[in-house]
Amino acid sequence: MPRRIDPKCVACVSLSAAQARQQHGPDGDGCWDEKRCHRKRSHYRNRRDSNEQRRAIYQQQVIATKADDGVETISLDVSEVSMPYANLYIWREKRKDAPVHAIGATVIQDGQKVLEVKPIHCAGYRRRQLERYVSQKMLPYLTERYGITHFFNEIRLEPIECPIPDCPLKGCFEHPGGADG
Repeated sequence: MPRRIDPKCVACVSLSAAQARQQHGPDGDGCWDEKRCHRKRSHYRNRRDSNEQRRAIYQQQVIATKADDGVETISLDVSEVSMPYANLYIWREKRKDAPVHAIGATVIQDGQKVLEVKPIHCAGYRRRQLERYVSQKMLPYLTERYGITHFFNEIRLEPIECPIPDCPLKGCFEHPGGADG
């Protein structure tokens, strides 16, 4: 089972390296480790894209292993341009009855992200309102522009990974008084 995400590290990512050293170094709370923190901060910053790439590579490997069953395999040429597809990102806790924290989407074509629907906070939204937002706002736009009629994947992320700058959860994990020493 993977290690849990450290909320303090996720909050630290938004700081510059100098600010992080000051807040979490010897004069701060003492958690800054010069050998580990640069790599860890980079990992948390690029986590979503790295996970998307890892999932795509894994799917290709699974398909390749299924193909190695002694059956002759051929490869046919495909059109040069691949069809775009959309992923829906849902920030919410793992339990089934957890409320949706935020929702956003991306469109990918030829392995490149070509469009990102900025995430919105869903505090106070009911399920019907979220469904209406997706079916009457997001999908019609994606259908008109790219011909996308449904989401290829629904990807669940933890609320503390919320990319919205003024997210109320970001303030929950910051430590006051880090600059004084």
